[in-house]
Amino acid sequence: MPPRVTVVDDDISVRESLKSLISSFGMDVKVFASAEALMSSSHPCMTDCFIFDVRLPGMSGIELNRHLIERGCQVPAIFITGHATDQRTRADAWQDSTIAYLIKPFSEDELLSAVQTALKWKPTGNA
Repeated sequence: MPPRVTVVDDDISVRESLKSLISSFGMDVKVFASAEALMSSSHPCMTDCFIFDVRLPGMSGIELNRHLIERGCQVPAIFITGHATDQRTRADAWQDSTIAYLIKPFSEDELLSAVQTALKWKPTGNA
């Protein structure tokens, strides 16, 4: 079974470009426009890696990751943002499962390297 990557970003062009890039490396990619869309899916934790936009309508990517961790979802997360963020926002993103925090525009190599790292990640604590 190919690795599964889930992208949550409210920008359709970002979702589609990430889906195209990641799937071109043989991975199965699911995309969602919001935290709520992911949470209403049948199995939100059935993935090997999350890519969350930091700023989403409603629940942020950081809040979404925390919510998933609280539900027992131990999946590595990569955060992406197109906004200059303060140190607190960046620090809030770093949780046990956080692999990378990338600022747009990031290179394809940066993203793919983060995904490869995520696919090797093993949980260290009890979520």
